[in-house]
Amino acid sequence: MEFWNNIYEKFDPVAFAIFSLPVHWYGIMYVLALLSALYIAKWYIKHDSVDLSDTQLDAYFIWAEVGVILGARVGYIIFYDSNPTYYLWAPWQIFNPFRDGEFVGISGLSYHGALIGFLIATYLYNRKYKVGFGKLMDIVAVSVPLAYIFGRIGNFLNQELVGKVTDVSWGIYVDGILRHPSQLYEALLEGLLVFVVVWSYRKYKTFDGELILLYAALYSMARFTAEIWREPDQQLGYVLYSLSMGQVLSILMIVASGVLWLFFRRKNSR
Repeated sequence: MEFWNNIYEKFDPVAFAIFSLPVHWYGIMYVLALLSALYIAKWYIKHDSVDLSDTQLDAYFIWAEVGVILGARVGYIIFYDSNPTYYLWAPWQIFNPFRDGEFVGISGLSYHGALIGFLIATYLYNRKYKVGFGKLMDIVAVSVPLAYIFGRIGNFLNQELVGKVTDVSWGIYVDGILRHPSQLYEALLEGLLVFVVVWSYRKYKTFDGELILLYAALYSMARFTAEIWREPDQQLGYVLYSLSMGQVLSILMIVASGVLWLFFRRKNSR
């Protein structure tokens, strides 16, 4: 296990450079996540006979991706940045990839912010093209979990969102301290496990939109659990007793998903 324990000392988070601009493995994983989500969505639509054309799906994914990127960055600033008011006076810094003249890329993305941005983008797409909101939501619920695995692997390769200090044999040394590889725990729980459950349940859904509510609840439970082994954000620490910001937001998401499920289930039964 020695090689694994010290993998960060032997691994460069930069995959290669294009005209002196570094391309990080994290960025590559993000692209793979997007492509895999689109492929899974197309497979699901074809084999489950969902009434949506490839052209409509491609257009929707562009809308959704814009919403995800904007929401993830703005959400990070609102939920996690230690000085969010700074961006009120310097909004151009939100997506500025340079720091002190050096290209460092855009860091600091929030899943829950991405979710809000995605919901807004889906609502706007639904209003413009009159495609069922719940139908779109269920497509995303099926296609996102496996793609999310790439995102967490990207966090691991980028040496960020590190785990808590541990003495387990599979721990990873980060700056000389052995820590849980919590990013990989999240990949398995939030990605693989959630996908298996949502995919298995898709044939039993009773209304459009049920799969996204199931996904939201399962993801939140998995996220809450995985953060038991993840170091809280340094600039925030624990925000409520021994709960991290991610765990607090996950609790709110579980409650919201449950309330919405009961509402739509009752509405559908009528």
